[in-house]
Amino acid sequence: MPEIRVLIVDDDPLVRSALSHFVSRDPEINVIGEAESGLEGIEAVERERPDVVMMDVQMPEMNGIEATAVISERWPEVKILAVTTLDGSDTVLPMLSAGASGYLLKDSSAASILEGVREVYSGASSLSPRIASLLIKHVRDTEPVGGDDTLEPLTEREQEVLQRLAQGMSNAEIARTLIVSEGTVKAHLGRIMSKWHVRDRVQILVTAAHAGLVEFR
Repeated sequence: MPEIRVLIVDDDPLVRSALSHFVSRDPEINVIGEAESGLEGIEAVERERPDVVMMDVQMPEMNGIEATAVISERWPEVKILAVTTLDGSDTVLPMLSAGASGYLLKDSSAASILEGVREVYSGASSLSPRIASLLIKHVRDTEPVGGDDTLEPLTEREQEVLQRLAQGMSNAEIARTLIVSEGTVKAHLGRIMSKWHVRDRVQILVTAAHAGLVEFR
């Protein structure tokens, strides 16, 4: 795997230091810079062109949602992973809509954060369990839910992968619980995306929630 170049954007210097420490433990990840506001983050992306931006939500000058929207529009190849303490629908949904490929809470384990960086870099998405549940609940509470006859049915194993995805599990965690390889999990997710004509794990969850195929916990 090529080196993953990461930019950390957070207004708390202690958080930036902790995140840098976490991800730098992986020899394939290189923290190329830090920024303390959304505006500085945009300037750093323009200057450094990182592969992944670890983005806080609540910051001075420009918040993470606004910065994510700008970065996603100007540099769509740059992946954004939200890492924040905020887990309300008023921040999660706008952040994902702005272009974030993942949303993790700061109390996530170091292993989950590392996995999140790798997943968004590879073109997947990464959600904390609480965020996955919130997303499913929001869809079920705000939009009609029911069977969708147009959805191609999933195999039994694909359904097992889907249910674990709804619990906020990473590919590695799903692989461990099903006793298969991560490559096999990715293949199952890829087939679900192809069957349902969606682009990522977030859209899989939204589609499944619409159809009443997953429950929030």
